[in-house]
Amino acid sequence: MTPIILAVHQDPVPFRGSDGHVHLVYELWLTNFSSAAATVERAQIIGDGIVLQTLDAKDVATQLQPAGLRKPSATMASGTQSLLFLDVILPTGSATPHRLSHHVEAHFDAAPPGHQDITTTLAGIGIDRRRVAVIGPPLKGDNYISADSCCGSSRHRRAALPVDGAVWLSQRFAVDWEQLNSENKVYDGAKETLTDYTIYGKPVLGVADGTVVTAINDQPDAPPGDFPPGLTLEQVDGNAVILNIGGGNYALYAHMQPGSIRVKVGDHVTRGQVIGLVGNSGNTIAPHLHFQVMDRPESIASNGLPYAIDSYRVTAITPGTEKFDGAEANGTPLELAPVSPVRHVVSGLPLDQLIISFGG
Repeated sequence: MTPIILAVHQDPVPFRGSDGHVHLVYELWLTNFSSAAATVERAQIIGDGIVLQTLDAKDVATQLQPAGLRKPSATMASGTQSLLFLDVILPTGSATPHRLSHHVEAHFDAAPPGHQDITTTLAGIGIDRRRVAVIGPPLKGDNYISADSCCGSSRHRRAALPVDGAVWLSQRFAVDWEQLNSENKVYDGAKETLTDYTIYGKPVLGVADGTVVTAINDQPDAPPGDFPPGLTLEQVDGNAVILNIGGGNYALYAHMQPGSIRVKVGDHVTRGQVIGLVGNSGNTIAPHLHFQVMDRPESIASNGLPYAIDSYRVTAITPGTEKFDGAEANGTPLELAPVSPVRHVVSGLPLDQLIISFGG
């Protein structure tokens, strides 16, 4: 009997992060096919016969998310499905494996005494060796925060959404770019106007040569502080642009200022070209630039793909999402841990909660 069913719906794409390591980021889907609760106690990922990662009960409890919910739990009710969010970091200098196997240990309440602890194996998972898009920066300047970027428990990472009869993870590698001022604050003043925010109105740049497949330019900016009510699925991105940058990669820019979009569908965009201005339109509480790369020209009904920005500098690290959220909400300086010497990243995906300079 295998009362827990394992599946991987999308093979991981290896990519290099800003930490210099190669990551495999993907989801292991678990279905509890028993008649009572099951508690997942351990998960192990093996690549070509070598153990790459082991998650104990505490790890599982933070990374296993029931379908349709945002709060993780290691316990699965009968007949339910959960996603185990994985970020497998390969050992330095090791080759990317050809195949992955998974061992999951769980305790099943419905099984007879002495037979309640069962290990299930899923083998033969492949690696998607598509070429990762190498792009330029979407902004220029200093003191940008890679908020809710990959990987771990990022809110973007956990945004599995059911659309058109399928579950999509378009935001798997999304980032919300925000910016600090000289006092390490997200905004000056009392957060009463959008212009108080450091990033508001900054030029948004084409990250690569490409063709515009979506351009929305008529959504209003919302006042800061609260999510606007009553948005439709088509309005959540606010003023947005999607570029076809080739190789099956589509770049999304969201939440720009109304009337600021300088391109239209069918236009050819070159790298570094200004395509709009940072705003606060759509489903957002503070001005920022939402950016992601995906496998279809749909901002939600698509799956997120990794990418690499070809050159940037990491100057500091924040104390984490909770502290960042507090500093943003209260208008207080964000305590930073300087990176010394400054880390120059060549072709890497910016990981979560870094302070980044794009130069220029």
